[in-house]
Amino acid sequence: MIFASVGGQIADFISALIAVYIIIIIAYIFTSMYFNVGGRIPYSRWSRAILDFLRDVTEPYLAIFRRFIPPLGPLDLSPMVAIIVLIVLGEVVDAAIGQ
Repeated sequence: MIFASVGGQIADFISALIAVYIIIIIAYIFTSMYFNVGGRIPYSRWSRAILDFLRDVTEPYLAIFRRFIPPLGPLDLSPMVAIIVLIVLGEVVDAAIGQ
């Protein structure tokens, strides 16, 4: 009985981590789109720190998919595929651990 609740807690924790990472990827996509259409944020230390954080956290994971999925002109499909893989991975982990 104790192990069942621990497994459920671990599955919930991993699901929460995956959800947060998906939100970070989506935030990175929107900021990248904003800058690609010519948007500019005035220089400030906090905004630069946020943008650097988003890039540093998401690029290593997205680079895996960018090696296999070439961009279609200005459209980069690798973040969408990366999010789908995260969702599927979360479901597999939840089914395996969360019973």
